[in-house]
Parts: sequence; C-alpha cells; structure tokens
Amino acid sequence: MRKLRYVPQSRTLVSITNRTIQGRYLLTPGPSFDDLFLGILGKSQRIHKTDIAAVTVLSNHFHLLLIVDDAEEVAGFMRDLQSTLAREVNRLTSWKGPVFGRRYEMTVVTGEESAQVERLKYVLANGVKENLVERVCEWPGVHSAEALLHGTPFQGHWFDRTRQHAARNQGEELSRDQHVFAESVVLSPIPCWAHLPADRYRERIKTLVEEVDAEAARARQQSGAKVLGAKAILAQDPQTRPDSVACSPAPLVHAATKAARKMFYAIYAEFVSAFRAAAEALRQGRRDVPFPAGCFPPAPPFVPS
Repeated sequence: MRKLRYVPQSRTLVSITNRTIQGRYLLTPGPSFDDLFLGILGKSQRIHKTDIAAVTVLSNHFHLLLIVDDAEEVAGFMRDLQSTLAREVNRLTSWKGPVFGRRYEMTVVTGEESAQVERLKYVLANGVKENLVERVCEWPGVHSAEALLHGTPFQGHWFDRTRQHAARNQGEELSRDQHVFAESVVLSPIPCWAHLPADRYRERIKTLVEEVDAEAARARQQSGAKVLGAKAILAQDPQTRPDSVACSPAPLVHAATKAARKMFYAIYAEFVSAFRAAAEALRQGRRDVPFPAGCFPPAPPFVPS
C-alpha cells in the first residue's frame, strides 16, 4: 500500500514537491513558462481557496508550501495544477508523454515555529543551495522571494484551451482577450507567523533570505564551487536529461523536536491502522464499514450478477 495522504487538522502547513520525468529540464524558466505556471497556480488557488505560503520552481522540480484543511483540498488543488501544467509544458516544449515521473510528495509540517521557519527557509534557498545562482533574488524563474520581500505582483495568465478549441471547431478564431485571462497568486504567512503585521513578516523574510545568501557564499568559498548563472539556466534545452539527479525520499513529517515527530508518528499509525482494517472489511463485502475521517476510501468490490 502506498503512503496515505494525511492532514491532521485544519490550517496545517504542508510541503509539496514533485520532479519532472527523468529529471529533464521541462520546467526551464522563461517568460512564457513563468507566465503559464503562475496563471495555472493562480487559477488553482482561486478555485480551491487554498492558501499558499511560498513557491519555487527550478528547471526539473518545484516546491510549494500550502496551508490546507484536509487531504481532499490538497488532492483537488494538485490535480488541477499538475494536469493543466503538464499539458501546457508539452505544448511549450514539444515534449511527448508524461511530464512528471511519479505522484507528488506531500509532507506535513508540525505547528512548531522552528519547523515551519526551517521549511520556509528551505523553499527560499532553492536555486542558491544548488549553486545555480549566487543570491535568492537572482533566480530567473518563478520564485516567491520578491513577492514576499517587496509585495511584487505575482501574476500570470490562464489559457482557456476549451473555449479556444470549441471556437476553432466552429471555424472561429478568438482574440487573445477572449480566451486568455489574468490570474494572481496571493501569498499568505506561515501559520506560526500569521499574527505578525505585514512589515514585521517582510523583515523576517528578509532575514531568512540574507541567511541563505550568506550560508551559500560560505559553502562556495569552502568548496571552490562556481554558480551556473542565470544566463546558462535560461539557455538550457528543456528536453535535456541530466547525467544524474540528486533526490531523496520525502520524510513523513517535518518536525523540530523528537517529541513532536513521535506524536505525529503515533497519530498517523493509528490512522493507517484504522484505514487498513476498514479496507479489509470492505474487501470481504462489508459495505457499511466506517473509514477514518480525512481519508480516501478505496472503491467497493465488484458485485457479481
């Protein structure tokens, strides 16, 4: 059984990530891709009313920090985001076939301030910690740093392909303003800092960004590593497959303390146990079996004639 999606309570911070198939650079930044991604993200947010704390899109993977009420919200949001994104990426890059090699990874972040701040800092650090650019704000693609620091508009465009195709089937050609619509991505503070005034929140983001830049500079000085640079990033062929892809399994939970981690493990284990017991009863023909709250029950068994 694959890992069950589980959100313990409303207003939970979750970390989402996914990687392109074979690590290809199908998400390479550029004006067209960035505009498409933000438009799709903005529409998904508007439809599902999902709070987004941060987003970073590198050439072959992306990170999202979402604030959600349950696993159903995450599933609906990610379904709309990834399905539309995959179609638009195929259209933009001429890639044929799947864009993502697996389903997205979702990890709960505990309510501890240090756990939430660490995860926010990690998402902000993407692009710098891999020695792609020297500073957080130099990443040439979709990155929430500028919007969080300065309130820079985070906007893109949604292309209504259904309307466009329907018009073409009728022999009509729509103008851009008839099938292309502006969408905005609204960023929310992480739950542990939600009480802060906007200017204080921006100050704390500024501190995190400065820490990321300084830590990366020290690491490069010690290792002698050079950054790739924005020009080289933008020049990448989206269909290029890297020689190797650094990836590691996502943890079940991001926690700052052993006690918080053990508590989540215990709650999750109880949830999984209840789900498996109910699933087994369903397989045996018990259709009235109760499943634990917050889960996706499996389809009922076939009923022979």
